[in-house]
Amino acid sequence: MHALDLAIIFGYLAAVIVAGMWFGRRQNTTARYFLGSHEVPWWAISASIVATETSTVTFISVPGIAYAAGGDFRFLQIVFGYLVARVVISTLFMPAYFRRELVTVYQLLQDRFGGAVKALAASLFVVMRTIADGVRLLLTAIVLGAVFKTLGLADGVVTGSIVGIGVVMIVFTLIGGIEAIVWIEVVQLLIYIGGAIAAAVVLSNKIPGGMGAAFELAREYDKFRVFDFTFDLTKTFTFWSGVIGGAFLTMSTHGTDQYMVQRYLCTDRPRKAAAALLVSGVVVLLQFIGFLVIGVLLFAFYRPDRLDAYAKAGSAAPFMAGDQVFPHFITNHLPVGLSGLVVAAIFAAAMSSSLNSIAATVVADLYTPLRRGRTDRHYLNVSRVVTVIAGIVQIAVGIALQQSARSALNTVLSIASLINGPILGVFFLGAMRRGGRNAAFAGMLTGLCVVLYVAFATKIAWPWYTLIGSATTLLAGSVVATFQRREVEV
Repeated sequence: MHALDLAIIFGYLAAVIVAGMWFGRRQNTTARYFLGSHEVPWWAISASIVATETSTVTFISVPGIAYAAGGDFRFLQIVFGYLVARVVISTLFMPAYFRRELVTVYQLLQDRFGGAVKALAASLFVVMRTIADGVRLLLTAIVLGAVFKTLGLADGVVTGSIVGIGVVMIVFTLIGGIEAIVWIEVVQLLIYIGGAIAAAVVLSNKIPGGMGAAFELAREYDKFRVFDFTFDLTKTFTFWSGVIGGAFLTMSTHGTDQYMVQRYLCTDRPRKAAAALLVSGVVVLLQFIGFLVIGVLLFAFYRPDRLDAYAKAGSAAPFMAGDQVFPHFITNHLPVGLSGLVVAAIFAAAMSSSLNSIAATVVADLYTPLRRGRTDRHYLNVSRVVTVIAGIVQIAVGIALQQSARSALNTVLSIASLINGPILGVFFLGAMRRGGRNAAFAGMLTGLCVVLYVAFATKIAWPWYTLIGSATTLLAGSVVATFQRREVEV
């Protein structure tokens, strides 16, 4: 990689820190640090939602899905579920977020079930988000590691890259708060979409016969297949797992997950938040289509179908995993300057930090109930300490998961599906006014146990995890509520 590329990459990282310092000048209250004082425009929030939802995982993993043996466009079926869920959230969930002043979405659970249930839901969110974002760090570090290896540096650079990127993320979030995150995400959306388009153009020019030849080869291998109406709970991407499972997954991640809900709360009314969410869905769909097309172009460029090893279902030969295909092309085949821009785009995607959401959740839902009556400055300082600690843990997770050959996209989404299902289920219990604290606890613990069993002891695909977890939580909680009510009547 040329010195100009490295200058672009490190220049972007420096600009991120400078942006954090710029916004950090007015981060003097928790309301500003966590919610931007409700002054962020809806279109910026919409761009932030897109950038948050896609991030490095999309940039790297989705092209690998279409590239792999047997890979095609069936992943889009789950995106259709994302769109369905957005309509449900906008009409049913959104008004509740603005009925009173919220810092986190889990405060709604306290109103219905008390502080203990709120604390459990908040704790599950912190664990899930820390693991998922550790994976995001790892993906970005893989790209930076590939850059350094082109310079002839020794192995072990991925670990160093995880640490370096993680430190930049910590400093940026620590100083700038949620405002810096949202506005940098607006910029990063433009950067990584531009970088992806540029990479696709270069790919097309490098393929004999251009994009037309690539599409013809893709049709030969049925890579444009979108729908699979097979009802098979063990298959990841089918119409039913996508529309049903994807809808429940998104209702949990975008409706009951602080990482997303915090962005809605940065505006001042539900109508603006709903507009931001609905518009983001259209952009996300187009974006996923674009990244799958890049996967098709990578297939035509590398021609792995000529290798014996590629014949195995799901193989990404000659690479160990599909996540490695696009980074290899970026660092080895893009021209000087453009390579640095695309790598910077991947870093841009990685800057969708969850650290501020984790800090808000820990401080508002876990710390403040134990340390009431302190000054706002005290809570602001604690939130910054939590930001640093959470960032260090995410770095550790990224380092620990280096040897995984599994698609990082599947890893992140399956983790979210495992934990967000029981949380969504307890929100359903609250909305239906079924039972109290005991019913909520019983439902969440039952839902979590059942979905963990399903994940580790069965072959059921991850898109169903959220539905199973939320339904089990709702059912178990309702049963406990019914028995408690009968005992009271007796």
